[in-house]
Amino acid sequence: MTPEELKKRTKQFALRVIKLVTALPDTPWGRVAGHQLLRAGTAVGANYRAACRARSRAEFVAKVGTVIEESDESAYWLELIVDSKLMDAKLVTDLHQEAEELTAIMTSSRKSAQKNAPPYE
Repeated sequence: MTPEELKKRTKQFALRVIKLVTALPDTPWGRVAGHQLLRAGTAVGANYRAACRARSRAEFVAKVGTVIEESDESAYWLELIVDSKLMDAKLVTDLHQEAEELTAIMTSSRKSAQKNAPPYE
């Protein structure tokens, strides 16, 4: 997958998160879960774009690490939304799977960048 394809994919993920969050109930827990998911889910694409503009391999590795944290955190909030019965699992499953896939893709990318780094970096 090219960086441009991943930029589009992470942006679509953010848009799907926004749509899901707007469908959450307006309750104290719904607002908290929605805010946290919205923050993490939209940060995935923003931080990936920043990683693509990294000035060094070390900076890329660090920024992709942030993307991994945010996509994994998104998966966590999606799990809590389902487990607390805030939203039906059928409505969340695809988005949760995408969060897990993005985490795996970015983890693989980070490992490749670390492995291929010259010894002086």
